[in-house]
Amino acid sequence: MPDGDDLPPPFVIRHLNPAFVDFAGRPTGAIAGARLLEAYPLAAEPGGLAEKVEHVHATGEPFRAPDLRLAALVGGVPLVTRAQVGITRHGGHVAVIWRLDDGTPRMARLLQHAQRLGRIGGFEEDLRTRRIVWNDTLFELHGLPPTAPPIALDQLPEHAHPDDRLALGRFLRTLLHHHRPASTAFRLQRPDGVTRHIRVVAEPVPDPGSGLRTVRGAYQDISAQHWTEVALAATRDQLAQSEQQAAERSRLALQLQHAIMPPARGPLELPDLRVGVRYRPAEKGHLVGGDWYDALPLPSGDVLLCVGDVAGHGIEAATGMVALRNALRGLAATGAGPAQLLGWLNSVTHHLTDQVTATAVCGLYRPGSRRLRWARAGHPPPVLLRGQRATSLPQLGGILLGAVDQAEYEEGELVLEPGDELVMYTDGLIERRDESFQASLAGLMALAERARGTAAGGADGLEEHLDHLLRYSSADTDDDTCLVGIAVR
Repeated sequence: MPDGDDLPPPFVIRHLNPAFVDFAGRPTGAIAGARLLEAYPLAAEPGGLAEKVEHVHATGEPFRAPDLRLAALVGGVPLVTRAQVGITRHGGHVAVIWRLDDGTPRMARLLQHAQRLGRIGGFEEDLRTRRIVWNDTLFELHGLPPTAPPIALDQLPEHAHPDDRLALGRFLRTLLHHHRPASTAFRLQRPDGVTRHIRVVAEPVPDPGSGLRTVRGAYQDISAQHWTEVALAATRDQLAQSEQQAAERSRLALQLQHAIMPPARGPLELPDLRVGVRYRPAEKGHLVGGDWYDALPLPSGDVLLCVGDVAGHGIEAATGMVALRNALRGLAATGAGPAQLLGWLNSVTHHLTDQVTATAVCGLYRPGSRRLRWARAGHPPPVLLRGQRATSLPQLGGILLGAVDQAEYEEGELVLEPGDELVMYTDGLIERRDESFQASLAGLMALAERARGTAAGGADGLEEHLDHLLRYSSADTDDDTCLVGIAVR
């Protein structure tokens, strides 16, 4: 149903029936209560699901399509499928029904893992019907056009180097006759004459009461790894060079991160404000994340306050956050409002970065009047503490940065009071695998109220409050966390 009186209306997903399956493999808790374009930002593409929903809501005319493209962005990875879709209006609500192929959710999860790990393609084969499902990566790996029939497992020896057929025979016996997971490496001889070194991993999916029916697994192109191992066996110097390059890459990423997230040395003193910052890296310390913040007086007299989260880890995330933070600083000097700044920053992200997506909250604070204007791009809303009570600022409309070419953002405004504290954060502070976003946000507000009641006053109180929030956070996703506390004096 639409939320508010905006045109076009920002639709909110109010209800999911028990049979609902997200084709991207996410739990229902991650979808229910979210805005349509936040759960499925790629639905905003021309002719996409959002356009169809808006038309049905505006005209009341039902819409049906036997084969509509559905797309989702998960962890920075676009996932696409086709589905039968029906859309109808019921009063102020719009009902969307999609029917997916039985294998669609499984393929979404396979694609998610395959693209995350890199150079891996997933498959699933029904041994009775001989129906085989490949993702696009496998056709490329085998040197076949997308219209070609997939190669069945028992046909693999015909496409392998003769010296590897014995190993493939053992692999097939273990998998198909003994019904146990199996893996092997072999040389694939493609139709174009190219030979690739491949590792295949598969597992049987038993059908209760009727034995083995389905096999699923993945192929990985390990050609580069194979030749690297050959080269490393020939010279120790090459290994030392690789280690040195990896260390340099990690050092550079860490330097870039520290440029955005320097170690905190007490609170920052700004006009009317005191700002404290905490940063907690992911559990895997070698993965430098893309979380960032900024607190900066502007030539207009306003104070820029922002928090952002670039998808991914490593040098790409670090360079992405540097680009976005510096771009926002430059754009803020124009005197534009936060909604306009995020609109421009979305265009920068989409056109001038290499497949970067990010979320952000941007605020402009006017000292003296204590007026705060703010906007959000797919990011959790800030939490306001006034007295001993914590409330979440409204979930203003705004799609994440970089998902589409052009986007508009809703702007909010409030007047802060002396003694107020505003908490801005990235999702690593609250995100849990087993509960919805709204439940996690409610937990944060309860924790903030308890911390507020025990913290001292002044600068020490702000620092104690941030330490308490970080220490007792119930998040369990091992993601980076950036936490910014803004105390109004």
